[in-house]
Amino acid sequence: MRVQISARRCEIPDTIRARAESRLGKLSKYEPRISSAEVVFEVEKHVKRVEAVVSVDRDEPVVAKGEGEEFREALDQMVDRLGRILKKRRSQKKEHHGPGLADTALSGE
Repeated sequence: MRVQISARRCEIPDTIRARAESRLGKLSKYEPRISSAEVVFEVEKHVKRVEAVVSVDRDEPVVAKGEGEEFREALDQMVDRLGRILKKRRSQKKEHHGPGLADTALSGE
């Protein structure tokens, strides 16, 4: 998965960048079709915000935000939200195909 990190009106420490990449990499256990993620760190007054847009192949992108007094707190909040959204979307997927011809032939006998 490709992770693109950018900052608005702030500087991001390397430890936070590494944490963001590792935490986002672990989201593939909820959705294996994740192709990329764009993360934006932003500071407005004393509130630090993190927003991510996660692209999923053959599906709509997932957007989540987090905010807090520290980037680490906002990042954890955002990743938790992404995990919940991806788990929920994955569990709502249903099998849209009917039973195969071999299955119906066996049950009809």
